[in-house]
Amino acid sequence: MRLCRLIAPAAIAAACALFASPALAGESARAATSAAATAPAAEKSAAPAAKTAAEKPARTEPPVVPAPPPGPAPSAAGFCFKDTPGEYLDAYLDGRAAARYMYANDTSTPQKAHETYKPFLHVFDAEGKSTITKGAGGYYTHHRGIFIGWTRLAVGGTRCDMWGMGGGRQEHKKFIAQSAGPDQAAVTSLVAWNLKDDKTVIEEERTFTFHRRPAPTLLLVDVTSKLKALADDVILDGDPEHAGVHYRPANEVDRAATHYCLPREGVPQGMDAAAEWGPMSVTTLEGKRTGVTRIPQADLPWAAISYSLGGKRYFAQEISASGNPPGGIWSAYRDYGRFGVFQKGEIKAGQTLTLRHRFWVGAGDPPSRAVLQKQCDEFARAPAASAPK
Repeated sequence: MRLCRLIAPAAIAAACALFASPALAGESARAATSAAATAPAAEKSAAPAAKTAAEKPARTEPPVVPAPPPGPAPSAAGFCFKDTPGEYLDAYLDGRAAARYMYANDTSTPQKAHETYKPFLHVFDAEGKSTITKGAGGYYTHHRGIFIGWTRLAVGGTRCDMWGMGGGRQEHKKFIAQSAGPDQAAVTSLVAWNLKDDKTVIEEERTFTFHRRPAPTLLLVDVTSKLKALADDVILDGDPEHAGVHYRPANEVDRAATHYCLPREGVPQGMDAAAEWGPMSVTTLEGKRTGVTRIPQADLPWAAISYSLGGKRYFAQEISASGNPPGGIWSAYRDYGRFGVFQKGEIKAGQTLTLRHRFWVGAGDPPSRAVLQKQCDEFARAPAASAPK
């Protein structure tokens, strides 16, 4: 079903009216006040006392590594790929750079090893000039575009961090399939999940399937990860903040203007489910505002973010396929914009676990909850994408 059939004018008008409403504007203004409560302890900029500040120095992160600008745009209509060997693969639609798969694996220096310890997908703006997702460096350097990992991955009785990448590397080995046409394109990357001793414990086939959709869509991509345990059983574990498949906006996001939307049944207690979009904070019985630290409802099908970057608004929705492991919990409340779903998994040696997620990224005012649900329904009806030939 094409997106133009899903977005009714009334829905767009309602979303715009909601976003411009005094109530939402007030929430935006108050977001800065609630940010200290929303952010984890490591993110708080001021310590309560000088002694505490001395004991816990301010968090520092390496500088953001900017994404190189795309090269000359292809003249062909439809989708096409352009590879910069050993560095990244750009996906173009009608001559506009839409996405970039960052797959370099450079261990020549500690800095390069840090910048390239896992592949991820960038999303470009409407002009196809700048990325609206974060790369290496910046606030939480391991948050990068559309990415996957688990902080408590256990193999052979040993637990390792394959989220912050303290336990190894995700290494792109080669592209095993690629196809492009007028309205759809797909590429599959073979990724080795290696421990610090270079032992490969998971072999992943990561497939990105891109779909054409009209404005305001910037990117509609299905991400399919086929994770095969090699010599030992593998347990995928962690928590909603540090495991699963996630999306991270660019580092320069305006934190006071970050809003989220959830299915009505997933709105945390104390928040107005009818408001649809807003900062994730609640008012206690004592009248105090506090940040949401957990979305208790399991197995929500989707979550969405609206964020401001360089004075422009963008939105992103992640949808989890019904066939993914049950019990998934969403993290969708951080003012800096990282959100996604955490799903546990166990893979017996020689067997494969398949995860499917769809990301809808667009420019402008956020769509209504009803439109987001229709996107979810469309994904549910779509056949599971197979690897391109």
